[in-house]
Amino acid sequence: MIKVKQFKRNEEALNYLKCFICTGLIAICSQICIPFIPVPFTMQTLSVLFVASSLGARYGTIAILMYLVEGAIGIPVFAKLSSGLPVLLGPTGGYLIGFVLAAYITGKLIEKSKTKSFFSLLWPGIAGGLIVLFTGYLRLAYFVGYSRAFTLGVLPFILGDVVKAAVFAAVTMSKFKHM
Repeated sequence: MIKVKQFKRNEEALNYLKCFICTGLIAICSQICIPFIPVPFTMQTLSVLFVASSLGARYGTIAILMYLVEGAIGIPVFAKLSSGLPVLLGPTGGYLIGFVLAAYITGKLIEKSKTKSFFSLLWPGIAGGLIVLFTGYLRLAYFVGYSRAFTLGVLPFILGDVVKAAVFAAVTMSKFKHM
């Protein structure tokens, strides 16, 4: 009995370590940035999808929450090495908050998928991207209005998010083939 409990504690600790490592991946991808006003193009969404597929819904969500806490307490992990509550509460904060729901939904959709084909992985990737765009749109609209939020914060990102979802599906499919 003790060995089983010890194993579960060790496994749990390893999962949290994986979450922490994934926050670093997201932070690095947030610096791959093309400045655009008011929302920059980054690779954060792609990293969120990979975190969700690698860690699953539960730990993927925990990793995103850890990332947001790191940024909230002042560690410069957000785009353009920014951090702090003003970023989370500002015009782009909705995208960051959307990462939490995107990781959970993407992870759940992958966990429930019977096959790990390109198309069965593409849809969770697209869903994750749409969730981030929708939550980002809602927050940005508070600052610039609904019409401008769509024009500035959704429209320019749709094609890029579809491409990210396709890259995600292709890479993730090959990962599952080698397992």
